[in-house]
Amino acid sequence: MYLYFEESVYMKSLTLTLPEETNEQDVKMAVAALLFDKGILSSGQAATYAGTTKREFLLTVGNYGVSIFGETPADLSRPLNE
Repeated sequence: MYLYFEESVYMKSLTLTLPEETNEQDVKMAVAALLFDKGILSSGQAATYAGTTKREFLLTVGNYGVSIFGETPADLSRPLNE
């Protein structure tokens, strides 16, 4: 399977060669989640990159270990009175 992400004025392109059994949508979502988590893409841009709606992206990005609120696991485990 080949994944190709088109180049635009502000984006670089990337071509990946992956095993045939690889879930293309899962790879796109994982990359979009990572770029969103790092602040490189907005949620809308990440959704477009993943080929989904912004709403669907925000509902599923947590499955990839990314908080839409920007908190880390350490932040969430800290007592509220700190």
